[in-house]
Amino acid sequence: MFEDLRGKRALVTGAFGGLGSHFARVLAGAGVRVALAGRRIEAGEPAVAQIEQEGGAACVVSMDVTSTASVTDAFEAAESQLGGPVQIVVNNAGIAVTRPAAECDEDDWQSVIDVNLNGAWRVAQTAGQRMIAHGQGSIINIASILGLRVAQQVPAYAAAKAGLIHLTQALALEWARHGVRVNALAPGYIETDLNREFFASEAGQALIRRVPQRRIGQPEHLDGALLLLASDAATFMTGAVLAVDGGHLVSSL
Repeated sequence: MFEDLRGKRALVTGAFGGLGSHFARVLAGAGVRVALAGRRIEAGEPAVAQIEQEGGAACVVSMDVTSTASVTDAFEAAESQLGGPVQIVVNNAGIAVTRPAAECDEDDWQSVIDVNLNGAWRVAQTAGQRMIAHGQGSIINIASILGLRVAQQVPAYAAAKAGLIHLTQALALEWARHGVRVNALAPGYIETDLNREFFASEAGQALIRRVPQRRIGQPEHLDGALLLLASDAATFMTGAVLAVDGGHLVSSL
């Protein structure tokens, strides 16, 4: 179904660990040549080595999403190493600060907004400008169900992801006529190395019981939605927000 992906070129931000590294591996497994972008190149080299060991093609580029110049340089480096224009962008870089809203200081707020929203804007705009010039492209913004419903103690994260969803739709509207699709993938709670201990705790288990499927998501549960949005199978989809959350969004308040 996704044979059209073979030979295409993609850039994944926040790709040196967690979901970003997983997204890069999934795309590479579908035959996509992938540039993994992040702040510290040495941190991305093991992920590239793993992709190559699995038969994929990948490279690593330095990118700080809080700097427009760094984003531009990263796209140029990716295009040089991949051998042509980037056709797929997975806009994944993000951070979180967990703290009661009344205790968040200016740095807490600004750091999250500047990476999760402003950084996503910098990457999307740079990608869009280049894709418009070539008349095609797919941008996949990694949002969250917290952009659609809220949780406690992550006010900046929730606000940034809500803004990213609206940005996704705004860009989709403007760029549709240019052959550029912009969609969002909104994961629910997905188990990673960073949160595995929490989900094994009593509080984590209580949260899982609120998910209608009564289980925590795994990174591979996002694979189908990611490949769909990247491929020509979704050629008539733009401005969409795909939630992959075990039904969490439709659970009762």
